[in-house]
Amino acid sequence: MTVLSRAKTLVASSLLAAGLMLPAATFSAQAEQVGEVGVDWTGNDIVIDAVADPEVEGVTCHVAYFDRGIIDRLSKGNWFEDPSNASIACRQTGPITIGDIDLDEDGAVVFKESRSLVWKSLVVRRIYDETNDTLIYLVNSQQVQDGSAKMNISTVPLYGQEVVWENGRP
Repeated sequence: MTVLSRAKTLVASSLLAAGLMLPAATFSAQAEQVGEVGVDWTGNDIVIDAVADPEVEGVTCHVAYFDRGIIDRLSKGNWFEDPSNASIACRQTGPITIGDIDLDEDGAVVFKESRSLVWKSLVVRRIYDETNDTLIYLVNSQQVQDGSAKMNISTVPLYGQEVVWENGRP
């Protein structure tokens, strides 16, 4: 076996092992990929997912994030991690019915997806601003250490809307 063949076998084995060790994405909502834009010749893409809030019917968030291609992963040596950058836009997409949402200041996780082998996740969190009658959606990277300041927010105002609160308005 040549050195090149051994290297290819090692890379393939490492990627397979990493795939088997990856925890399943843990999230409340399902993401549906609705767009993918290639940004360079190495296979890097910007992916756009639609995420419907499972506790707030009638609200959909679109999350855009960077997805590194295999050539970029191999050339930079950081195989198991994607960048922390993400963007979010949430809008009313139907009649709003609010279920049992967390009204605490830190809100609740709506969506969570692994962005590295172990240490990093892309998180969408919903916070209710009672004073301004607005739902706030925050997307950020959650890391075990060296937390990232890269974040983005979107709001869905409820003022003046016909909103059904299943457990009564807070």
